Amino acid sequence: MGKEIDLMRNYPRTKRDPEARASSKTEEDRIIARKFDKDFFDGDRRYGYGGYSYNPRFWQPVIPDFISHYSLDQSSSILDIGSGKGFMLHDFMEAIPGIKVRGIDISPYAIENSLEDVKPFQQVGDAKKLPFEDNSFDLAISIVTLHNLEIEECGQSLREIERVSRNAFITLDAYSNEEEKAAMEAWNLTALTVMHVDDWRDFFAQNGYKGDYYWFMP
Repeated sequence: MGKEIDLMRNYPRTKRDPEARASSKTEEDRIIARKFDKDFFDGDRRYGYGGYSYNPRFWQPVIPDFISHYSLDQSSSILDIGSGKGFMLHDFMEAIPGIKVRGIDISPYAIENSLEDVKPFQQVGDAKKLPFEDNSFDLAISIVTLHNLEIEECGQSLREIERVSRNAFITLDAYSNEEEKAAMEAWNLTALTVMHVDDWRDFFAQNGYKGDYYWFMP
């Protein structure tokens, strides 16, 4: 198994209030959010982002840690699973001109509304069955995406990541105590598989995932 490492440490974090979010979200809101369509990205805030547009302050501070940790250069190839509108890939391309990038997302809306320079490298696809050959990428990245699948599907996706990439980094919704579990349950909008960090590690081993990982906790 890889290592637990916070490669997202420089990603800006806003002050979160899980209790307020829980009181304002309904099951109908969650059903709409899980369609990952326009409402999730650019609709009302109760369905998701409330407007998903590019801002360099999010990914530009994060990219250098990925470059350093995985020794990336212009000969490297990267896959972003759950790439949305391609913001992270755009910043990789700016940081390392010539790097090979691909993005895949379940949402046709996100792919259709990708940044123009990234759009040629984006496609609609499913993390459970990645449309790439074995060992196609030096690095696969999936940020707060795989937990949106049912547990068996999540395991399939981990095995697919191992198949198509030589290195990987993922982040997942998780908790390490009852307080964090309650906060996660209150915060959660789209995740279908949320586990204790120890259970996630066991799950990685069961599914042969050897990449790096970290957690999202509100």
